[in-house]
Amino acid sequence: MKNKYILLGLSYLAALCSCSDDKAFEPDYLPKITSDHAMTSTVNVANKHQVIDGFASSDAWTMDYIGKYWSNNAKEGIAKLLFSQKVERGNPEGIGLSMWRVNLGGGTAEQGEASGITDKTRRVECFLTQNGTYDWSKSSGQQYFMQKAKEYGCNNFVLFSNTPPVQFTVNGKGSGNWWNNNLREDCFDDFADFLATVAKHFSDNGYNISYISPLNEPQYSWGGDGQEGCSWQHVHVAKMARALNESLKTKGPENTMMLLAEAAKVPYLYTTDDSWADRTNVIPTYFKSDSEHYLGDLERMPKLICAHSYWWDKTWDVLFDSRTKARAEADKYGLKLYQTEWSMLGEGYEDYENYDQATYMDLALSMAKVLHHDLVTASMNSWAYWTTASQEVYSQKSRFYMIRLIPTGGDYGNIADGGTYESSKNLWVLGNYSLFVRPGYYRVDLNIPEGDKKFFGSAYISPEEDKLVVVYTNINDESIQMETSIEGLNKQVVSMRQYVTSSTSDLNEVDEYLKGYIPAKSVVTMVYDLK
Repeated sequence: MKNKYILLGLSYLAALCSCSDDKAFEPDYLPKITSDHAMTSTVNVANKHQVIDGFASSDAWTMDYIGKYWSNNAKEGIAKLLFSQKVERGNPEGIGLSMWRVNLGGGTAEQGEASGITDKTRRVECFLTQNGTYDWSKSSGQQYFMQKAKEYGCNNFVLFSNTPPVQFTVNGKGSGNWWNNNLREDCFDDFADFLATVAKHFSDNGYNISYISPLNEPQYSWGGDGQEGCSWQHVHVAKMARALNESLKTKGPENTMMLLAEAAKVPYLYTTDDSWADRTNVIPTYFKSDSEHYLGDLERMPKLICAHSYWWDKTWDVLFDSRTKARAEADKYGLKLYQTEWSMLGEGYEDYENYDQATYMDLALSMAKVLHHDLVTASMNSWAYWTTASQEVYSQKSRFYMIRLIPTGGDYGNIADGGTYESSKNLWVLGNYSLFVRPGYYRVDLNIPEGDKKFFGSAYISPEEDKLVVVYTNINDESIQMETSIEGLNKQVVSMRQYVTSSTSDLNEVDEYLKGYIPAKSVVTMVYDLK
């Protein structure tokens, strides 16, 4: 059955503009259409692709400080922005994250300046003390946000580690061993037991620990003073995975799986870098049955691999090429893909000539392009932002946050002194997906014949097929009139709501007369109720 549902709104404009003899109605923005016809798209619900497992962000690096030192009003407000699914009179309270990544520290916070990490917010406490006992009062600020996530309905947690506990490392620190693995050869089992024990503790306290990620970006050295980090070669990754598999079976929660391999960029999944041959070509290394480091037979190793979307994200062509190759390699072994970290690390994005002149919405639209290719081209099942909240310093604008923190002393003030916060366009653009595309939704076909690098979209259907979500991104300088038709569904559209993130709107619902218009430089979500 073909069900066509077109929302143009022209009659509403005509009616509203004639409602007063004194002054014609003037909406906040008028669609500025340059073509003489509407652009069309077709959703085919019958063609289902990947299941969406969730949208996430992480509590590194600042959430522990907020949870410990900021006022109840401030930290509750931040939690609401991240996790609330409530929409009040067309205005969402938050973006309804459905996954939350929790950083398991290695004890550099206890070391203080002796850790060698200069930024105190990147030193992290460890639940395992030097005498071998566990102190579950550590990382209390991070635990605050775990609790708030669960209260708001987000009970899907990924525990991730950047370094083993410092007592297990070669140099006694949480970073600094340069290109060498920093985990002592006699401590692989100890580190695995630590991870499983922490997962079991939180599971026993009512948290769904779906995955535990033992290592981060193994391709890099982590030899500087910037953060906790550890370098890993394939031989070390495989040894760690086997140790963690056994610890999870004997000491961990029943359903917690491991998550590998937090590749530093997408091409590392499918190519061999000559300088890092023992760290790249990740997918076949761990899933090809005759590989020396084959891990596909481990009970707690799911058919899933993850990578970060840094660096290979500047242009449409690079995004399309790298994500197409990643999807093809994953399909050879029947793998799901997760994107587990992205922030705007570099410059040179193709949609604005000068970063200094780019607006906050321009930066968020660059993120929207990454989201699109990760979800559509690579068919990834989950997508995560990196630094949830941070200060805006060094003219970086919103490159590294969804929520801007403004300490009491200003942007360069002490974060432990409390402060205020602001939402960003990055937050709301992610919300165009995360608030409406819930775990269990399927991505379905969306065909836009006139779509291009500056106008694109994707569509998602609920498991019950009672809600359809279509997300459009318009990077053009002009608004677009859109006709959307729905095929492959034996149901009727009973209503449609439209939410816009733009320079003047933060995921706000539009009035009836503006439905069907995609404003210039915006991300728009259309939510169809089906019956």
